[in-house]
Amino acid sequence: MGNSQQVQNNLGKINISNEVIASVAGLAAMECYGLVGMASRKIKDGIVELLRGEALNKGVEVINYEDGVDIDLYIVVSYGTKISEVAHNIMDKVRYTVEKSLGIPVKQVNIKVQGVRVKE
Repeated sequence: MGNSQQVQNNLGKINISNEVIASVAGLAAMECYGLVGMASRKIKDGIVELLRGEALNKGVEVINYEDGVDIDLYIVVSYGTKISEVAHNIMDKVRYTVEKSLGIPVKQVNIKVQGVRVKE
């Protein structure tokens, strides 16, 4: 399907790029308790790089389909939190936010925990 999703309404078509979808998903995830930050998709020498500010979308991968998107989030969680609970909350928040704000159906939200850190 390419690098964007198309939303059709009675006024015309809206093309939304994967970068916009990734940014919305990353910002939604950052609002969740237990998340230290988004992580780079590539781990160098066993070290996870935390992403800040506008680079959040680099920790998100969007896969396009005819009927929606899959979203993979690469995250670092806070030590002492229940990882499954944090992941579940992020999945719910990201799905809700992307569907409500962009009008794009989300088929799956996949969480890839890249590390655990003490929150600074």
